Amino acid sequence: MTSTAHTPQAAPAGAFPHRAATRARRSSHAKRALTGWLFVLPAAAVYTVFVLRPLLTTIWYSLYNWDGISVGSWVGLGNYRRVLTDPQLLSSIGHAFFLIAFFTVLPVIGGLLVAALLQEIRIRGLGTLTRTMLFLPQIIPGAAAAVAWVWMFSSNGTVNQLLSAVGLGGLTRSWLGDFDWALPAVGIIGTWLGLGFCTILLMAGIGKIDISIYEAARIDGAGFFSTFRYVTVPALRAEIGVCVTVTIIAALASFDIVFMSTQGGPGYATTVPGVLVYQLGFTESRVGLASALAVVLTGLILLVILPIQRFFREK
Repeated sequence: MTSTAHTPQAAPAGAFPHRAATRARRSSHAKRALTGWLFVLPAAAVYTVFVLRPLLTTIWYSLYNWDGISVGSWVGLGNYRRVLTDPQLLSSIGHAFFLIAFFTVLPVIGGLLVAALLQEIRIRGLGTLTRTMLFLPQIIPGAAAAVAWVWMFSSNGTVNQLLSAVGLGGLTRSWLGDFDWALPAVGIIGTWLGLGFCTILLMAGIGKIDISIYEAARIDGAGFFSTFRYVTVPALRAEIGVCVTVTIIAALASFDIVFMSTQGGPGYATTVPGVLVYQLGFTESRVGLASALAVVLTGLILLVILPIQRFFREK
């Protein structure tokens, strides 16, 4: 009996064109991915060095009782327990949430109304000067704005002079030195700074709305407030979300306005976490506690912002 050996023969060229095409696509995808990573790499390096590394370092410091110079001692979560139980530290967080009413609620609502009014003015060919004046606070640093408002809120400042001029002299006071009114006064500074930003952003959103929709609403007899409620506000969902996100972060992480206007005083009436982190870390040399407060503040901002962003993304 004889056995016949079968020798495998090479497939002719072009017998599996799909394999060659697949390899070509994979090679093309790999090249594009590599090109993309090369473009991202510089920004990722900067982000890692100036954001991620300090964040991780702050978390590490928060686990120690350290004065910034000598050898620190491990305390684990002790600093976090202090943040969550100390009345002064908790009150600073409460002050930050209180400022949301001035940094977020008033600028967003006011910005919506002003943007809608300026839309009416724009149709008549006016409003350029008004938009310019509203945007001016955005080019002024927060610290400089706080200094200007300190003069205005002083005992002989513009605010008290206006109150006296209209017969309300009994309401005059040293606003930033009053335990009850200092925090709202600081909030008014934030309202002034945030109103222009929200107005300009919302006006840009209104500019994307087809003007024929407004004309149709007028033909149907809709007034300003009906048009504002049923046309303008629903169309600005994304822009409102951006305004709310940015202004809430500004309120919870506020530092420059408060520090330059009151430095947290009188007493602890206007102390916010940003100012307290500075005082604990650089004035009292309690770096571990300051780091723990900063980490807690970051977590609170994320807990507040993430649901808000999800809400405004939903249709």
